[in-house]
Amino acid sequence: MSLSLNPLLIKDGLPAYDKIEPEYIGPAVDSFLERCREILEQVEESTETSWAFLMEPLEEIDLLFEYGWSPVGHLLSVANSEPLRLAHDQAMPKIVEFGLQLRQSEKIYRKLIALRDSADWLTLSHAQQRIITRMIQSAEQSGISLAGKDRDRFNEIEQQLSQLGTDYSNNLLDATKAFFHDITQPEDADGFPASLRRIASASWSRADDNKDKTPATPESGPWRITLDQPCFGPFMEHCRNRALRELLYRAYMTRAGSGATDNTDLIVRILQLRKEQAALLGFECFADLSLSRKMAGDVAAVQQMFDRLLAASHHVAKRELEELTEFAQQHNHQGSLAHWDIAFWAERMREERYAFTDEQLRPYFSLDRVLNGLFELCHRLFGINVKAVSGKAPVWSSDVQFYEIYDESAKHVASFYLDPYSRPQNKRGGAWMNDCITRSVGKNGIRLPVAHLVCNSTPPAGSVPSLMTFREVETLFHEFGHGLQHMLTTVDLRDAAGINGVEWDAVELPSQFMENWCLHRPTLMKMAIHFETGESLPDELFLKLRDAKTYRAATVMLRQLQLGMTDIALHHGYDADGGESPFDVERRVLSITSLLPPLPESRFLCSFQHIFAGGYSAGYYSYKWAEVLSADAFGAFEDAGLDDEQAVAGIGRRFRDTVLAQGGSRHPMDIFREFRGREPDPNALLRHSGLSEI
Repeated sequence: MSLSLNPLLIKDGLPAYDKIEPEYIGPAVDSFLERCREILEQVEESTETSWAFLMEPLEEIDLLFEYGWSPVGHLLSVANSEPLRLAHDQAMPKIVEFGLQLRQSEKIYRKLIALRDSADWLTLSHAQQRIITRMIQSAEQSGISLAGKDRDRFNEIEQQLSQLGTDYSNNLLDATKAFFHDITQPEDADGFPASLRRIASASWSRADDNKDKTPATPESGPWRITLDQPCFGPFMEHCRNRALRELLYRAYMTRAGSGATDNTDLIVRILQLRKEQAALLGFECFADLSLSRKMAGDVAAVQQMFDRLLAASHHVAKRELEELTEFAQQHNHQGSLAHWDIAFWAERMREERYAFTDEQLRPYFSLDRVLNGLFELCHRLFGINVKAVSGKAPVWSSDVQFYEIYDESAKHVASFYLDPYSRPQNKRGGAWMNDCITRSVGKNGIRLPVAHLVCNSTPPAGSVPSLMTFREVETLFHEFGHGLQHMLTTVDLRDAAGINGVEWDAVELPSQFMENWCLHRPTLMKMAIHFETGESLPDELFLKLRDAKTYRAATVMLRQLQLGMTDIALHHGYDADGGESPFDVERRVLSITSLLPPLPESRFLCSFQHIFAGGYSAGYYSYKWAEVLSADAFGAFEDAGLDDEQAVAGIGRRFRDTVLAQGGSRHPMDIFREFRGREPDPNALLRHSGLSEI
């Protein structure tokens, strides 16, 4: 293909996802990197040090990456294939090499320092000053001060970590995809809700090894149980066959922990390299390096939060386990509970205590209705209108939908892709938002932001639309919160627009804030409409759902603390060369945070993608850190009165104009103070969780 026709070399519009093929990646990368090097050389050789001279060429480099490389990484997550992996892996070393060349450019670093120390510094906006300061920090933490063997070693580590992260993610995807268990006996499917029967029978029918056989039916099977969350989660909650629950749980907890997809050695190597890299930069451990860029600042501040939340939740979680064990034994369970019993009996107790099931709720949460409710809420809070646009954007799957956002004056301000359903054959698990196009204003005008919103919700089955669990509804609201911060930014500088430049432990504020609205009665009732009858969710079901909000909240908090504390323990003080395994470190944390002894053969770390391949290394605590902010932010609406539409709209606009609009242009604490009028109150999170204030 001629380079002029290569879809990865376009320079405006939306990415050509329908035309990108693996064989285009190598030529495109070589071409745009050549141009990037030309730009870099021009900037380096000039004597200019002004903002415009430095930043405008660097923005051109950003745009070349935005069109030429970002779509490749996105497709690796949502449309994975062997040819794509191969092309990505072949190009990745070149990408990493140039990234280091740019960040380690001593000439640009000196120009940045000169600008910071010049009289022109005071003429720059606060956002510009933050950008320059962060660029200097990025250069310093990319080895700019290193020379000779240390510089070479730093760069070698960077290359290795990039490849190891990709390998880890691919192994996990392959391991998750490889496992399945077919159920052929109807009695083993006893207790399965209708949605699980639909998912599992459809999975059996579309499997490659079953294409020549009679399709399964939800009523009579066979049913293929897999480890992707829309199947695994409901299975663990509803399967009455304890032996099958144990089989699936053990498979889930040992994913990517053995055989060809074993991530164990990758974990050890990643931790070794991170520690070595931090040491080269003068840090005692990787956690110190990571937290130097975050709102918390240091490990002591994070540990203080852990201690406070652990003290508030541990004794309550212990009582919750005792209650659950007693309940199970009253219903003929023998002995204590094992890990594979918890979800099953917790669901039974919730059903009895609150007299409703997830399956009763599902018919009221069809994806289309939920989206309508979400968009209407955003209109009330932020004054925006969301419109579906058919056929305007090239997509990577027929599942994908495209939307545009308009402000109160009917002006188009942003767009987003929504990829809502699980596709375990080629799409990684979890849910996320990432930027497709970042807002900026330059000589060619305004570039409007575009987001990717990706979930793994229950897909449609036959004539039945996507019917969501309430947790899937919360997840959609969560990811849309991330998207709102990316899309509603009013910052004109791309390096501070949207989530760019936002300290990592504040990034979850808008997303967790949006989850609170899922139990706001007017919001919920407008989207909870039965997909067949058109009836709204009955009041008694809403009240039960609301009352169940804090059900086993201490157990949930303890699990999140366990993950965050494990992450910090692995990156602070742990020596991967010292004889202790990462799994030993995890078990040490579990001895403090887990109420059940860990499964001896557990290899959970082999699937802890957030910290080994997802950007949350020494940062998983951010979920709880930002939840403190989000709970207190929602408290502003509670204080004003959630039923006062005028007050809610006014505070919503203020939230839009501060947290969502200002992004990385200011420190998140300054933005929070502007919104709330004070610093955050940690007791808001405990109050929302139904736990005692401290």
